[in-house]
Amino acid sequence: MVTFLICLSLLVAAYFGYGAYLDRVCRIDTKAAVPSATLYDGVDYIPMPRWRTFMIQLLNIAGVGPIFGAIMGACFGPVVFLWITFGGIFVGAMHDYLSGVILLRNDGLSLPEIIGRYLGKNALIFMRALSLVLLVLVGVVFMRSPASILSGIFESIPYWGWIVVILVYYFIATMLPIDKLIGKIYPLFGMALIFMAAGLFVTLITGDYTIPNLTMETLRNYQANAADMPIIPTLFITVACGAISGFHATQSPLMARCMNNEGEARMIFYGSMITESIIALIWAAIGMAFFHGPDALVATLAEHKNDAAWAVSTISNATLGVVGGMVALLGVVSAAITSGDTAFRSARLIVADIFKIEQRSLLKRFAIAVPLFAIGVVLIFVDFDVVWRYFAWTNQAMSVITLWMIVVYLHKYKRNIWVAIPPAIFMTYICTSFVFVSKQFIGMPNRTLAYILAGVVTIALSLFMWSRIRKSPQQ
Repeated sequence: MVTFLICLSLLVAAYFGYGAYLDRVCRIDTKAAVPSATLYDGVDYIPMPRWRTFMIQLLNIAGVGPIFGAIMGACFGPVVFLWITFGGIFVGAMHDYLSGVILLRNDGLSLPEIIGRYLGKNALIFMRALSLVLLVLVGVVFMRSPASILSGIFESIPYWGWIVVILVYYFIATMLPIDKLIGKIYPLFGMALIFMAAGLFVTLITGDYTIPNLTMETLRNYQANAADMPIIPTLFITVACGAISGFHATQSPLMARCMNNEGEARMIFYGSMITESIIALIWAAIGMAFFHGPDALVATLAEHKNDAAWAVSTISNATLGVVGGMVALLGVVSAAITSGDTAFRSARLIVADIFKIEQRSLLKRFAIAVPLFAIGVVLIFVDFDVVWRYFAWTNQAMSVITLWMIVVYLHKYKRNIWVAIPPAIFMTYICTSFVFVSKQFIGMPNRTLAYILAGVVTIALSLFMWSRIRKSPQQ
């Protein structure tokens, strides 16, 4: 319990401490012009109240990642608390905040276009393709997981029936102006998500549960199949959205187009990531406490085909009662659905930015959305585990590129680059080592050699980026 409470306190304190420091690094100017005023179009560029924009950003980035990922990450033991906390504060929230400010200051354009401005044409082309792949994968993942949960709650509608319902909703949400549907119903979804986290927190504090503390004894790999899934890099890929996620920066342009001034950036970007880390911390804790420790959690999940949705449903119903459990599950579902719909919306905006297609016209929005959804429908029939595994790595690879873009931006404007360089190098190593270690890619049996090769590649990539950064002009 002590480790959990310390980590929770650090996350809350970070918003007021490190978040305020990043304000100074960015030199926030509350009087600077913002896209919602200069590029207002009544569809995507629309000013909204800060609290509403914060809630939408939180739901955009949350999905099932900080819930499912945290439960799977809890299989590694209380060390997961460290990654969620320090990853959330210094890597994920910094990534979301700095990239959000950069997007805000560049007309709220889609992430690939901004990557191209700071990292060059090759990076632009690569990021356009990678972003579209990631966003469609997100849309598919966050279509199937809520359908699975909803079919268990409302058994009169089968799984594929819910798929159709969610698909239709996604299409409508992608097409309508952001303040017509998303802006109105997200606060309700947000209340369910917050109720879920608050309810589980109270249960942890007042109930008869034991949350393992981080000690030298527990600082080890609890994963039963450690030979296939070592803590490095698996933990850092598994717990993505609760610590850092490249997907977040693809969602930030939506809110950068709705902000009233730069002073809202810390709450909307840094604050939403810290809130997501808190949600992930709570789910990791309840995952270990409810199933009586990491080892028992691993065994129980294995008996149920590592189905995190089953664990979420079981925990919610047992700890919060029938009504509370249903509200909690609806909070999980809403988190997934509200990330899925904005994933497709972001994909539409990326295509529009690539081909410079104005989006006031409903017909032009329709022409972009239909092919994207057609691809998504095809991917629904691909094995879910395959889709999820490649989504997880692609997600973190996206964060690596964004982190290096942040470094370039900070250097260009003579700001403190050291808030971003260590996270960029660290995540480069995580993604590179996963390629060498995981059977999804090379899967080298010699683990030591795999780590060494990953280190060599990381050093080479970092030196290459540093040479590019040193040559870039400063202002």
